[in-house]
Amino acid sequence: MKLVRGAWKLLVGIKDALVLILMLLFFGGLFAALSARPNTRVTDGALVLDLSGSIVEQPAEADPVALLSGQSVAQELRLRDVVRALDAAKGDTRVKTVVLDLDKFAGGYPAALAEVGDAVARVRASGKPVLAYATLYTDGGYRIASNASEIWQNPFGGTMFRGPGGAQLYYKGLIDKLGVNAHVYRVGQFKSAVEPFTRADQSEPARAANQALYGAIFDQWRAAVAKARPKAQLDAFLNRPAETIAAAGGDVAQANLRGGIVDKLGDRIAFGKRVAELAGAETGKAAGSFRTIKYANWLAANPVSTAGDAIGVITVAGTIVDGEAKPGTAGGDTIAKLLLDGLATKNLKALVVRVDSPGGSVLASERIRQAILQAKEVAKIPVVVSMGGLAASGGYWVSTPGDVVFAEPNTITGSIGVFGVIPTFENTLSKIGVTADGVATTPLSGQPDVLRGTNAAFDTIMQSGVEDIYRRFTGLVAQSRGLTPARVDEIGQGRVWDGGTARQLKLVDRFGNLTDAIGEAARRAKLDPAKVRAVYLEKEPSALERALKSFSEKERSDAPDQAATDLLGHVAGQQRTVLAQALGDARRMLTTPAGVQARCLECGGLGPVAASAQDASLFDLLVARLGL
Repeated sequence: MKLVRGAWKLLVGIKDALVLILMLLFFGGLFAALSARPNTRVTDGALVLDLSGSIVEQPAEADPVALLSGQSVAQELRLRDVVRALDAAKGDTRVKTVVLDLDKFAGGYPAALAEVGDAVARVRASGKPVLAYATLYTDGGYRIASNASEIWQNPFGGTMFRGPGGAQLYYKGLIDKLGVNAHVYRVGQFKSAVEPFTRADQSEPARAANQALYGAIFDQWRAAVAKARPKAQLDAFLNRPAETIAAAGGDVAQANLRGGIVDKLGDRIAFGKRVAELAGAETGKAAGSFRTIKYANWLAANPVSTAGDAIGVITVAGTIVDGEAKPGTAGGDTIAKLLLDGLATKNLKALVVRVDSPGGSVLASERIRQAILQAKEVAKIPVVVSMGGLAASGGYWVSTPGDVVFAEPNTITGSIGVFGVIPTFENTLSKIGVTADGVATTPLSGQPDVLRGTNAAFDTIMQSGVEDIYRRFTGLVAQSRGLTPARVDEIGQGRVWDGGTARQLKLVDRFGNLTDAIGEAARRAKLDPAKVRAVYLEKEPSALERALKSFSEKERSDAPDQAATDLLGHVAGQQRTVLAQALGDARRMLTTPAGVQARCLECGGLGPVAASAQDASLFDLLVARLGL
C-alpha cells in the first residue's frame, strides 16, 4: 500500500508541476503579447503588404478557443487600413517601394478590390514603384496587381481568370430523402435565397437576374484591368484560355509573360533581389532579403487624424442578427447601443452609416434603422449612407434613413424581399416508425409543430406576416427614395442589382467611397471637409483580445506553411472553403432559430472566399463520416 500511495503522490506531483508550467507559459505569453506594441519608428525600406487572407470592412473577432487550440484562423484585413497605408506611402520618402504579396490572397467584394486597386494606382502615379508577387493570380488578386508597376510571378505559377459565377448546392433531394419538410414563406419573385431548400436547380427568374448581375460585375472588372494594363492580351486568356496556354507548350507562366499579363518570372529569391535594388539589401541575411517596413508598424506611424470636428461613422458589417454580436457580425442591439452612446457623448456634427452586409433579421435591421433615425430626428444632424461591397436586403433596409446614399459602381445592393423557413420532421420520424399525436384547444395549439408539421392556419398567418413586412419594406424604400410603392415593388421582388444599375433605378444617389461620404456629411453640416475627422463608433478591443490577436499573428508567422499556392492546390483549397460555406449556410437555415429574414444568401458568391472555423469543422466531420 505504501508503494501505491507513493506512486500516486508522484503522479499528483507531476500533474501539478505540468499545470504550473503551462500556467506560467500561458501568462508569460499573455504578458509578452500585452506588452507588444507596433513600433512607430520606421526606417527606409519597402512597405510590405502581405495580403494573405481576405479584405473586409470589419474584421471578425477571432475565436479565442480556436486560437489557443491551434486551429487555423483565416486572416482578415480591414479595407480602410489597407487604403490608408497605401495613401500614406505616396509622399513618404522612407518608403522606397511598395510590395504586394498576393500569394495567399483570399479576395474581397468587387467594390473593396476596386478601392484597393485604385489606391495602388495612386501610389504608382506618384512615381513610387509598386511590385506585386504571386504564384497564382486569380480574378481578385489580379484586380489589385494590375495597377502595380511590375507584376512578378513564380515560373511554376500561372493565372486563372474565371469570372463571377459557378455552381451552388441545392438540398431539395437530400431534404426529401431525410423526410425534412421545409416550410418556406417568402415574397419576391427573385428571392432565390430559399431555392436550395425548395428546388433541385435554379429557377429561370433567378438565373436571369444572376446573369445580369454577374455580367455587369465582370464587365467592370475587365474594363478596370484593361485600363490598368492596356498592353495585356486579356481577351485571349478570358475567351481562349486553353488554346492560349497550349500555344505556349502548356507553360502557363510563359503564356502570361508573352501575353503581357505579367512582367517578370522569378522565385522568391529573384523577386527579393529586385526589391533590394529599390529598397536596399539586408546585410548578413539570406539571399533575397531586403529592408522592410512592416505593415503594422506603418499603420501605427500613420494613425487616423484626431483633429477637427467629429463625423461619426457607424459600421454595419456582416450578417444582421438579433441581440448582441462581436465585430464582423452586425448585432442589432450592439450597433444601436454604439450609435446611441456616440450621439450622446461624442458631439457628432454628422453621421455616416457604412454598410457592408447581406442583411439578416428584419427585427434587428429595424432596430438599427430606428437608432439611425435618432440622429436625424433627435440630434438633428445629417445622415449619409456609404455602401461598401455589399448592401443588400437588410443592408438596404438600414440604408433607407440616409439623406444621400453613396455606392460604388460594383457595389451589390437591392435584394428587396423577405422570407422565413421553418423545418418540420414528421416525415423523418415516420421513416423510423415514430409518430406524434395530441390534443389542441385552438387552431394554433402547438404550432409550429416540428413533430407533426404546420397546419393551414399557421401557414396562412406566417405568409401574411411576411407579405406585410414586405409591404413595410417597400414603403420605407418608396418614402426614402421618392418612388411609388408600385415602382419599388417592380424593382424589388428580391432582385439583386449592381451599383451602376441601382443608381439608374434611383436606389442610390451617387458614386463614391467612404471618404467621399464623409466629405458630403461635412458639407451638409456646413463644415470644411478638410477640417473634420472620422470618429468610428465601434467597440475597442480589450487587452485580452489584442493579446490574442498578437499571439495568433505570431503563430501564423512562426508556423510552417504547408498550403499549396500553385494552380491545383489553390483551386482545391478554394473549393473546399466554398463547400464548407455552403454546408454552413444550410445548417444555419434549417437548424438556427431565426425570425423573418431580409437576407441575400446568393450575394456571398461574389465576396471573399473564407469559411468560419465552425463551418470548416462541419466540412471535416462530413468528409470523415463519408470516408473521403
